[in-house]
Amino acid sequence: FFLVRELFGRSIALVSAALYAVEPIAIGFDRIAKEDSLVLFFFLLTNFLWIRGQTLAERGIERWPRYAFGAGVAFAALMASKYYPHLLAVTAAYYNIYEYVPQRNWRIGGRRWFLFCVVMAVAFVVLNPTIVLPDTWHEMLKFSSENRIGHDGYEFMGELYTHKATAWLSGIPWTFYYVFIAVKTSLPVLVLFLIGLPMMFLKRLGDGRFFIFFWAFMWFVPFSVLGGKFTRYFTLAEPLILITAATGFYFSVKWLSSKLKLANSVAVVLQTTLFVGLVGVSFLNSVSSGPHYRMFTNILGGGTPAAGSYFPHDEFYDASTRAVIRTLSNIAHQNATVACETPGLFKYYAGKAARSDLNFVSLSDDQEIGKLSQNDFVVLVKGRRYFSNDAYHQMLLNVKPSDEIKIANTTAATIFKLDETTLAKLKEIANRN
Repeated sequence: FFLVRELFGRSIALVSAALYAVEPIAIGFDRIAKEDSLVLFFFLLTNFLWIRGQTLAERGIERWPRYAFGAGVAFAALMASKYYPHLLAVTAAYYNIYEYVPQRNWRIGGRRWFLFCVVMAVAFVVLNPTIVLPDTWHEMLKFSSENRIGHDGYEFMGELYTHKATAWLSGIPWTFYYVFIAVKTSLPVLVLFLIGLPMMFLKRLGDGRFFIFFWAFMWFVPFSVLGGKFTRYFTLAEPLILITAATGFYFSVKWLSSKLKLANSVAVVLQTTLFVGLVGVSFLNSVSSGPHYRMFTNILGGGTPAAGSYFPHDEFYDASTRAVIRTLSNIAHQNATVACETPGLFKYYAGKAARSDLNFVSLSDDQEIGKLSQNDFVVLVKGRRYFSNDAYHQMLLNVKPSDEIKIANTTAATIFKLDETTLAKLKEIANRN
């Protein structure tokens, strides 16, 4: 709200903030409890302080540099959450478009830029002291060389794709996030987003639109062409959709009020009613999809029956694990072996269910599959299909499962108790691999 108020005023700020509070996908991202939510928070805080400093400077208030230095501390917190240094380009680019504007008070200057970088660097080390340890850099190099990737594929709309950033356009399709916007956004919000998109180019919206342009450019361009994608990365871009939709709503209700030639009091009632209705639709979508908010799919995407079919890894996010273990605890014999894709996670829940005797092996480990015995189990979890285990998935599609676990009326996991025939087919695939 505070950032958008600085950019476009209170009305658009209120609508965009209200939508973020109730839109199902925005809620779903934050429930993952990953670093992306922290990145978004500190990105918004950084730029609120930065642009607030601009506002105070133009009003002639001398204390405005404090806000610039505060923005440096906030960006240090962003970097301590996740190493996204390129996001500083959004803040710097917004400042630089004013560099040659005459008669302005918002001038950072070389000295202040130097102090800004010093404050940011010191705050970064204080908030992220492990950056000085050699082991941290060693792990960073391993991660950046893609040696820490634990999965060799990602399922998107029923197809498997290479899941490496350096696969570029040969990896997950560039359309990934655009499909996500189309099928995971509440329909009224999506329509208003399309209305608001051309509005962003209107001069009467003010200079704040340039900040939105830089933000969108620095997110959509790299994340469209990188071959490795998760929907949670969209956490940082989700506000762009809602701010644009709020802009579309603002101009739409103003146009409608003037077209109907309503008195001011009547126009306020109409605008308030439309605002409550817009927020109410998103709220009801969240209520209907909760607590599995990431499963929400709008009518354009096929609605509830299509939930889990677009981005199964990020939609289910292993939500079925506890229920799977509960079922296995009732049907598995003592010391049974269970093949799955997250043996560590399964072992944790088995311990909580007092079934520490169960053994868990990776479904992608052909040697372990070759050791399975009759009456052992295989669990297929939606979203955990990879190139390394796809042959097992395809074979088991023709086998009747012992049990199914459903999430939001959608099958999230299937449990197979191995008989002699199924076991033989599994071992045949393991030997072939």
